Amino acid sequence: MTREEELGIIIDGIENLDNVAMETARKKWNSIAKPLHSLGKLEEHIIRIAGITGNAEVELKNRALIAMCADNGVVEEGVTQTGQEVTAIVAENFLEGATSAAIMCQSAEVDLFPIDIGMVRDTRVPNYKVAYGTKNMVKEPAMTREEALQAILTGVHLMKEKKEAGYQILATGEMGIGNTTTSSAVASVLLDESVETMTGRGAGLDSAGLRRKICAIKTAIAKNEPNADDPVDVLSKVGGFDLAGLVGIYLGGAYYHVPVIMDGFISAVAALAAVQMCNNVREYIIVSHVSKEPGMHILLKALGREASMTCDMCLGEGTGAVAFLPVLDMALAVYEKMSTFSDIHIDDYEELGDK
Repeated sequence: MTREEELGIIIDGIENLDNVAMETARKKWNSIAKPLHSLGKLEEHIIRIAGITGNAEVELKNRALIAMCADNGVVEEGVTQTGQEVTAIVAENFLEGATSAAIMCQSAEVDLFPIDIGMVRDTRVPNYKVAYGTKNMVKEPAMTREEALQAILTGVHLMKEKKEAGYQILATGEMGIGNTTTSSAVASVLLDESVETMTGRGAGLDSAGLRRKICAIKTAIAKNEPNADDPVDVLSKVGGFDLAGLVGIYLGGAYYHVPVIMDGFISAVAALAAVQMCNNVREYIIVSHVSKEPGMHILLKALGREASMTCDMCLGEGTGAVAFLPVLDMALAVYEKMSTFSDIHIDDYEELGDK
């Protein structure tokens, strides 16, 4: 079986959410002794998770962050503040518990799994490498189509592996110097938006650096002519291995019925590519926060989703997704533990108009 055929089977196998489980969860929320819908999006998230898993008895005890680590050849164009060596340093620091995401994972009781899907050097990070970094997309396609497919399927297989290990929810994260450049390029093509609109300063570029970044993206798109109707083509020509791997996580989450918490801008671009491959995927995604990157609101609109937190975060690594898990924990605690109206012998609240 070719990789193209394997991906097709995954996409064709993605089902709608389980409406019976969702309705059961909705009725349970409505029976709890509090004003109807008063926890807003938090109630909706628990209902969505019930629909994803097919079970109104929601459990989120076993959770993990997958951090896709890869390097991008476009850094040759001066689009970043640091060099590629930083990717490997931070990736190994994930293992040491010495990054922002790692410390937050410890606090939120989240297992952290950094994945080397395409770094330019070998490290102690588990090796799922497609290649030693992408090519410079300004000069040639970032990767071959086969490499893009391999990276996507790596994400799918990782999702299967984590589900079989008992994980009930996954958060998306990434580490790769230059990956806001590739993400802005992919988003610009998929959304038919101007490069200027979708491109921010990333990890703190000055104005001259931002101009170089925009110029590099425009040149790469013009040279490689990615097909906006084919997300795999777009990823292969102006994307990155980390992005493609995250696309696979979203597809795998939908295929294997595991909820996935979306992080910020880079994770949102991967989510958009996955949704454009299979529209049903959007229902399997839990949106955590609004990234500070300028294109984030456009991405959320395209995904048809709203974020629950606005903290002006733009760190990446999965920090926003991990930060949202304790909020979900509190919502689930109310869902599981709070008395119902019948328990305390009070008539249920009734719907008296719009929510």
